[in-house]
Amino acid sequence: MLREPMTMLCYTDLSGAVRGKGFPTRLLEKRLKSGIGWTPTNLMFTALGTIADSVWSSFGDLTLMPDPETRVEVDFDDGTPAERFFLCDVENTDGTPWDCCPRTLLKDAVKALRDETGLELRATFEHEFVYAGANSRTADNYALDAVRRHGAFGETFLAALAAAGHLADSYLPEFAAGQFEVTVPPAPALAACDGAVVLREMARATAWRLGSSVSFSPRLSPEGLGSGVHIHFSLWDEAGNPVSHDASRAHGVGEKAGNFLAGIVSHMPALLAFTAPSPVSYLRLVPHAWTGIWSNIGVRDREAGIRICPTFGGSEEAMARQFNFEYRAADATANPYLALAVIIRAGLAGLRDGCAMPEPTVEEDPEAMSEEARQARGIVRLPSSVDQAFAALEADETVKSFLPKPLLAAYLANKRAEFEIGRTWTPEEICRRYAEVY
Repeated sequence: MLREPMTMLCYTDLSGAVRGKGFPTRLLEKRLKSGIGWTPTNLMFTALGTIADSVWSSFGDLTLMPDPETRVEVDFDDGTPAERFFLCDVENTDGTPWDCCPRTLLKDAVKALRDETGLELRATFEHEFVYAGANSRTADNYALDAVRRHGAFGETFLAALAAAGHLADSYLPEFAAGQFEVTVPPAPALAACDGAVVLREMARATAWRLGSSVSFSPRLSPEGLGSGVHIHFSLWDEAGNPVSHDASRAHGVGEKAGNFLAGIVSHMPALLAFTAPSPVSYLRLVPHAWTGIWSNIGVRDREAGIRICPTFGGSEEAMARQFNFEYRAADATANPYLALAVIIRAGLAGLRDGCAMPEPTVEEDPEAMSEEARQARGIVRLPSSVDQAFAALEADETVKSFLPKPLLAAYLANKRAEFEIGRTWTPEEICRRYAEVY
């Protein structure tokens, strides 16, 4: 069968979907310089396939401009077309940044953190997903046989990920039926988000070639276990030295890292509008599900909104380089660039204001505390619905200022249109619809 190799130029939209345009690969050198045309209203595609009301209507033109460092070319050597794509910034036709580009928003947040503090954030996205072809059975969690019985998927997926330039750190069967988790080493913020996008696409590409599918949706059923995206991060100075850890301070958290965490915690209810931005997110964010439903910092606690992660042996220097924090109230319905950008901006606000880190919880369940005790510690219940999360965003002028006004307006309009579609859906229907999308 005749074939013309094709390459896609892509970006990640407000719902986290990867969209773009293709061209014959023989034109690659041209497209690396010129990009490919795009339309502003394409930003208004909702997660559920509709188009939200757009201020741009049918007007305007943009360019998807590829970042050469994001090139993916993975041949599965099975007769199917190779996966060929680049991740892009969205630019105006004169080459200037478009103020509604999510990837540019993250770049600006990274630059602001560096310019104001001399610090860099390194991050990694820990993904959970469900593979439909897992041949799962009861009590598969962490089982060797669960990996055996899901056939070629694991090794093929990890090989595809490596071929795309992203090496996995761990891979395991998780608690839910057919659920797996994959982690990758930390990287600078932009590379970490690019890697998160590529990882999801390689999982989908692998499953498709095996005649199956994967879903990163936070819930596949109302009663089931959920899949999250845990965002690990740490701070480093311009010389490449870790600054998150200080053995002389409480729980080993360095002063600047404490300021950074304080900023995140103080704005966390509003941040959920970006890190857990869909109705299905809140079927996962429930008590005692290891998801993070409180605005607390917990020492090695998977119920905390932010977990202080453990280090494993080695010298003090090695411990400092391992030391990191985990933002747990996030999932794959979020755009990773938006999610990490607002986390960085909130942390920068804490650094700028010199906010003191709230006292971490140690083997304490905020739900078991009295309201007075929680208030004294600055711990609040995070939103329990998508409407509450977006109300928190509307009430938080600081977090709203993290986005250019056109991007904030587009995001709110897009998400409201998405939410209205499913207002009458049962939890079962919500799970079914989002499982298909994600």
